[in-house]
Amino acid sequence: MEKKKKSKLGLTTKIFIALLAGALFGILLCYVIPASKVRDDVIINGILYVIGQGFIRLMKMLVVPLVFCSLVCGAMAIGDTKKLGSVGAKVLIIYLFTTAVAVAIALTVGNLINPGIGLDMDKVKSSAAAVQTMEKTSMVDTILNIIPDNPIGAMANGNMLQLIVFALIVGVILAKLGKKTEVVGNFFTQFNDVMMEMTMMVMKLAPIGVFCLIGKTFATIGFSAFIPLGKYMIGVLAALAIQCLLVYMGLLKGFTGLNPFLFLKKFFPVMAFAFSTATSNATIPLSIDTLDKKVGVSKKISSFTIPLGATINMDGTAIMQGVAVIFAAQAFGIHLNMTDYLTVIGTATLASIGTAGVPSVGLVTLTMVFNSIGLPVEAIGLIMGIDRILDMSRTAINITGDAVCTTIVAYQNGALDKDVFYAREKDKNEVFPDKEDI
Repeated sequence: MEKKKKSKLGLTTKIFIALLAGALFGILLCYVIPASKVRDDVIINGILYVIGQGFIRLMKMLVVPLVFCSLVCGAMAIGDTKKLGSVGAKVLIIYLFTTAVAVAIALTVGNLINPGIGLDMDKVKSSAAAVQTMEKTSMVDTILNIIPDNPIGAMANGNMLQLIVFALIVGVILAKLGKKTEVVGNFFTQFNDVMMEMTMMVMKLAPIGVFCLIGKTFATIGFSAFIPLGKYMIGVLAALAIQCLLVYMGLLKGFTGLNPFLFLKKFFPVMAFAFSTATSNATIPLSIDTLDKKVGVSKKISSFTIPLGATINMDGTAIMQGVAVIFAAQAFGIHLNMTDYLTVIGTATLASIGTAGVPSVGLVTLTMVFNSIGLPVEAIGLIMGIDRILDMSRTAINITGDAVCTTIVAYQNGALDKDVFYAREKDKNEVFPDKEDI
């Protein structure tokens, strides 16, 4: 029996091994194996790209039905519409607050590090065409765009904000009608179980997908590509660390009294998975299960707040946008005043709310932030070159923020079991639920 236990590796352990192996393989491809058609076209842009992107597509396939069912079931599980409104209001306020703080931290760190001074922008003007430009939308249009005029169209197009609004309305009505709509409620509950099972099936492929994604990243950019933009990277990473260790852990300790270091230890496998895949949406089932089994957060709360946070709480993305603003302004010699900074904080907060939880989409919404204060989008062409590593880092921060805010709201609503949080982990390797638990 002991031998069998020792030989069994948990999925989280496999992902860690794939992460390290993929990085090593990518470095070998970049620096040891000479450039050739086999290396570049067959291995890097062929096998690694196809399998890696195939895994990403499988995860994106799950997003719309998983988020929709999770929110409907979460709203139904809370039951009391007044309590649902209370939970929704609390988590929304915390999400918006942490995002605004994140942008302020990013702007401060950016001004201390000065990442764009001395940069020759002529090198990146040719790359500007690769960036998709976003039209500047008014506040009125932004608010109206949240309300779906065609819910089916919103699902088909993956418009997450509209999908969330429709799912919450459906969930609230089902909770209010109770037994009258028991059949419909059971359908969503069972379909949610189907999506969770499908998610677990896709997650079994995670080590292969992670290996290919990380391998291609390191094979393509290596280490030398970081040198010209080292200060920009340091600025983003430093701001992300401050947001995670000071802001999130400070809020967690202040509002719940939980041990921040133990929380990070318990939640670290989820952060590592988010780092590997660079997508918040793929971590939804893992976050909910980890918060339930290791932190003690009731699924009645987390099944509502985690999918919501995966769409509207993008603090890591907001941090990248804040540092990028300083980077671009300094690179082009543009002076920013206090009004510009306040505009960036407001716009970046709104832009992060509208950011889908899929890889590198923050670069697209960054154009909205640049346009708000008249910055040229050419700088984004250079940022694109190293965004993959930063995208992985900020995704880990995004989902940590969701988890901390969820834990705080659960504590305030009496849905947090501290005994579970402080209990010794029975199995440190296996984080994903067994089939019997789903």
